[in-house]
Amino acid sequence: MATNQDNTDKSPEQTRIRIFDTTLRDGEQSPGASLNFSEKFEIARQLELLGVDVVEAGFPITSQGDFEAVRAISQELERTTVAGLARCVPRDIDRAGEAVKDGKNSRIHVFCATSKIHREHKLKKAFEQIVELASKSVAHARQYTDDVEFSPEDGSRTELNYLVDVTAAVIEAGATTINIPDTVGYATPAEYGRIFSYVREQLPVIDEKGIILSSHCHNDLGLAVANSIAAIQNGAKQIECTINGIGERAGNAALEEIVMALNTRSDVYNFATNIDTKRIYPVSRMVSNLTGLHVQRNKAIVGENAFAHESGIHQDGMLKNRNTYEIMNPHDIGVPESKLVLGKHSGRHALKDRVIDLGYTVDEAMLDKVYDAFKTLADKKKDVYDEDIEAILDEQLESQRQLWELARFQISSGTGVISTATVVLRDSSGAEKMDAATGDGPIDACYEAIQRITGVVVKLEQYQTRAITGGKDAQGEVSVQITHRERKVRGRAFSTDVIEAAVRAYLAAINRIKLPAEEPAPVDQP
Repeated sequence: MATNQDNTDKSPEQTRIRIFDTTLRDGEQSPGASLNFSEKFEIARQLELLGVDVVEAGFPITSQGDFEAVRAISQELERTTVAGLARCVPRDIDRAGEAVKDGKNSRIHVFCATSKIHREHKLKKAFEQIVELASKSVAHARQYTDDVEFSPEDGSRTELNYLVDVTAAVIEAGATTINIPDTVGYATPAEYGRIFSYVREQLPVIDEKGIILSSHCHNDLGLAVANSIAAIQNGAKQIECTINGIGERAGNAALEEIVMALNTRSDVYNFATNIDTKRIYPVSRMVSNLTGLHVQRNKAIVGENAFAHESGIHQDGMLKNRNTYEIMNPHDIGVPESKLVLGKHSGRHALKDRVIDLGYTVDEAMLDKVYDAFKTLADKKKDVYDEDIEAILDEQLESQRQLWELARFQISSGTGVISTATVVLRDSSGAEKMDAATGDGPIDACYEAIQRITGVVVKLEQYQTRAITGGKDAQGEVSVQITHRERKVRGRAFSTDVIEAAVRAYLAAINRIKLPAEEPAPVDQP
């Protein structure tokens, strides 16, 4: 039986708080965010290096891809506990159990709604039925691992006496962590903190048995971080959060904000985490790049403006003493003092060092591909910046296990001319297929040709472009969202040629549909 390592030791000065990261599960549920196997695997590696105590790697019952990701990550990570999520449904629990049973440190996280509104309108069950279901589910999960977490969904809106009753029942059934989530971001810090203190007061067994109380806060009212801190001030020993605060609706509590609040105001908050803060910024950038969810410029800690000073008064103060307007040292979260600029004369070793500095783990085969792409880009533009290298890495991770890749394309377009595109794609066997099409413009013509070659008909829902570096030779990023059989799929790509980026992004989205490689692609309708 795989068990969790106990990270709750206290020093005389500070209480140790576990960081439970759900970027790969709750974070991936953000509208527009989707990660393939390689991307989830790389993020999981970096979360372990960051010092995260628990990684919730996915919801195994939802798809074969999620199941495989949870299983692989649980077997890969050496120190970090890997959790799989499950409803209080036997097949969910069995699927999660199968995914984590061979992991080095494994957890099953089961949940069931308990609030009045959920009981009456969603579950249509009496509270007594929910308590029985929760207890049986925890006991079921214990067949796979001794580390079982239970969450009463919408816990912050559950009647306190009911919350105490279900907590007592699942502890008796074998739960070792109890998460009380503010599922819809409704709570305020004072009332959320009071929930934790009340449950502890009513159930001394929590402290007697060393049961871990956990917070999981959503940001609908912008209070997720404040609520999380209120929870640990009232006895919680674990905070559930995500990189950049991504997640359902307005997102989750942001890991970087929680950690840096505890670090920066250690005079007020007597808590410590295992997080290596110097890795925060690189991991933030990676998650932003791989999910396609851009960090707002004025985002706390990791936003582009977080350590930028434009006001003359502020600049004057900074020149005299940095502490006048900066309460944190940017180096402490991994923000580089200056950006390393590489060019076509830079060697493989310099590139490898920069890739590592940016927080990526690549093997020699991947490095070879990245280096080839880097040299190609360096021939097109004079200077290659960090953002360019991240874009190359992102594209290489995106391209793994793809069914189709772009070999070449040619367009004919102009005023008063019907746009025509000829596209050549290479399939997974290495065979090239070519077709041509017309369209309303060069990009539309390329997309029509791709549909003709792949046989996959989709509807383009969103198309966005942005420059990821400055200057006239800047790389452009194109993000698209397509609909295929009522499923929304995202793709993105980078190039100094915006039309090439558009073609690659569209192809990346089609590859994410993951049609069986051994079967001919059907001609269908979106």
